[in-house]
Amino acid sequence: MTGGPLRVGLVAGEASGDTLGAGLMEALRRRRPDASFFGVAGPRMVAAGCEAWQPSERLAVMGLFEILGALPGLLRLRREVCARFLEARPHIFIGIDAPEFNLGLAQKLKAAGFVTAQYVSPQVWAWRQGRVAHMARAVDLVLCLLPFEQQFYRDHNIRADFVGHPLADQIPLHVDRDAVRSRLGIATNTQVIAVLPGSRRGEVERLGDDFAGALRWISERRPGIEFVAPMANAAAREIFSAALARSAPHVPVRLLDGEAQLALAAADVALVASGTATLEATLTGRPMVVAYRLGWLTSMLLRRFGLMKAPFFAQPNLLAGRKLVPELFGREVVPERLGAELIGFIDDPGRVAELKRVFSRIHIDLRRGASERAADAILALIGERP
Repeated sequence: MTGGPLRVGLVAGEASGDTLGAGLMEALRRRRPDASFFGVAGPRMVAAGCEAWQPSERLAVMGLFEILGALPGLLRLRREVCARFLEARPHIFIGIDAPEFNLGLAQKLKAAGFVTAQYVSPQVWAWRQGRVAHMARAVDLVLCLLPFEQQFYRDHNIRADFVGHPLADQIPLHVDRDAVRSRLGIATNTQVIAVLPGSRRGEVERLGDDFAGALRWISERRPGIEFVAPMANAAAREIFSAALARSAPHVPVRLLDGEAQLALAAADVALVASGTATLEATLTGRPMVVAYRLGWLTSMLLRRFGLMKAPFFAQPNLLAGRKLVPELFGREVVPERLGAELIGFIDDPGRVAELKRVFSRIHIDLRRGASERAADAILALIGERP
C-alpha cells in the first residue's frame, strides 16, 4: 500500500463519467480518508472534493471523424494534463470513460512508471477491436460495468474486474410511477412519452429534428399523449428547443432541466438516444425506442469496413443478448418509424409486461455495489504493485 496520503489522478469524460467519478471518490475516501483527487472533472466530482484542472465537458466529442475538428485542442489538453500528472505524481491514474482521450494519456503515464486503470470499458468488443492491443499497453486494470466485458479482456490477457453499474445501485428496483407523476403534476391515467435526445451537442443536432418530428407524428394520431423531455444541459435544451420550433411547433412538450430518471419513471415509453440513457430506461423498467446517428463519413466507414462487431448497440439488447427493443441507426431514424415503434409499445401491454420482467433481471444482475467494488479493486491494484 502507498506510504503517506493517497493521491489519485482522474480524467472523467462528460456527465456520466462525472457521476461515476464522484461515486468512486466517495468510496475511496471511505477507505482512505487521507485521499486527494485532481485532474479533469465535472461538477459532481468537484463537489466531492476533486481539484479540477479542466472541466470534463471539454472531452464530450463522439465519432471517428467528428473528433477531427476538436483534435488539435484535445491533443494540446492531453499534453498539458500529462505534464501536470508527471509533476504531481499520483499513486494511480484512473481514466473514467472518454477512451479516445484517456487511453493515450494512460499509455504515456504507464510508460513513465505510473499505475493506470480505465473505469468503463470502451466498446472494443463491439467495434474497432484492434484497440485492445493498445489497451494492453496502456492500462493495468479495466473496471467493467457490464458482465460480458470481463471475459473479453481476460481472453486478451488484460486484467479486468466486473464491478456492476452504479446506476443499478442508485435506481430503486421498484419505481412508484404514480408518485413521480404526482410530483410532476401529470394525471395517473395519462399516456406519457419521455424524450431523451442526448447530451452531446452533435448528437442532439443530428437527432433533434427527427425526434421532434416523431412527436408531431404521434400527436396527430394520439392527441391525448403528453411528452416530457429532460435536457442534459443548457446546450441540449437550446438545440432541442429549436428543433421543436421547426419540426413540432404546435406540440406541447414539457422540458425539464436534468431529471432524466424522473421523466423516465413518469413515462409509459421512452424515445432515447443511444448511450447511458438507454440503461437508465432499462433500470427504470421503461420500454424504449433507441436511435443512433453519427456523421455520414463515420457511418459509411463502419458499414464499408465492417468495424461494427456487436450484433446490437442498445444496452438492453446487448445485456440480454437478443433484440428486446427497437434500435434504429442512421437513415432508419425518421419520424414515422420512431413514432410507429413508440405507439407499438403503447398498444401492446403484454409485450411491455414481458419486457419489464427481463429488465428487472438485468437490474438485479448489475446491482453489485459498483463504486465500493471499484474502490476495492483500485486499492488492491496499488497494493499489489511491486
